[in-house]
Amino acid sequence: MKIICQFGDDTELARLWVEYLQHALPGSTVSVWERGIAAADFAIVWKPSAELFEQQSGLKAVFNAGAGVDAFRHINLSGNVPVFRLEDAGMAEQMSDYVCQAVLHHFREMDSYAFQAATQVWKNLAPRSKDDFPVGILGFGIMGKAVAHSLSKLGFRVNAWARSTQVQQGVTCYAGDRQLKDFLAASRIVVCLLPLTPATRGILCTENFSYMPQGSYIINVGRGGHLQEDDLLAALESGHIAGATLDVFQQEPLPADHPFWQHPKVVVTPHIAAATLIEYSVAQIADKITALQAGLPVSGQLDPVRGY
Repeated sequence: MKIICQFGDDTELARLWVEYLQHALPGSTVSVWERGIAAADFAIVWKPSAELFEQQSGLKAVFNAGAGVDAFRHINLSGNVPVFRLEDAGMAEQMSDYVCQAVLHHFREMDSYAFQAATQVWKNLAPRSKDDFPVGILGFGIMGKAVAHSLSKLGFRVNAWARSTQVQQGVTCYAGDRQLKDFLAASRIVVCLLPLTPATRGILCTENFSYMPQGSYIINVGRGGHLQEDDLLAALESGHIAGATLDVFQQEPLPADHPFWQHPKVVVTPHIAAATLIEYSVAQIADKITALQAGLPVSGQLDPVRGY
């Protein structure tokens, strides 16, 4: 069995994955992809090049070393090669931690206290009630469900929206385009955890902001393409949106002259909400490869129609 790895232009990361995969699948041959390399059975990729798939037309399956698979929309895979995404692999806990801290940071008005500290102002702000800050989660897959569970344990009322009907105890679930407006109206903090597809691109926009309560808050940990950045800046200026925590952006790294860097109502982090943990990820991929080789069903396959 031959496996190849490509991680964009990062050959050092690809070599690290080769080392871990070789240990997890000792009977296989694992190598970094390069032009002219012999035909492989499986490919492990992140931000793959179209050239890899042009040269490797006999792959049995492709594994994406992350949860987001939007890069594959621009690549034509030959035949019916299945693509599998990572399912959790330690990322759900990280995502829950990130979102919970962002929600609590806003709810407890920590930015206001930071400003007071910088200006040597000693002043208590009136306590807020969690009942007044229902949190809405856009996207209710593995990570969305984990985030909802963590927020519920903290005492927040949680809403969730997905394309299809979902059920989770303690969460008010909305589904489909018809219920998106109601979901937004019921959520004072909105967390975007959606996959990026043509249907979800730009979903955080002026029209949808208008359905949210005055003084709402945005947390985007999905993809930069979900947010219309100019629309958010306008909504922050008007005061309709009170602030935002943003981990993903349309252009990454975020340009040095981007207004988000210096905006007093925006918290910027460099796409770190949920990093791929190599040990967990390799173990999951190795198990999937073993199952495929044995003819067993494997979860996490990309649906080319849905785009995730």
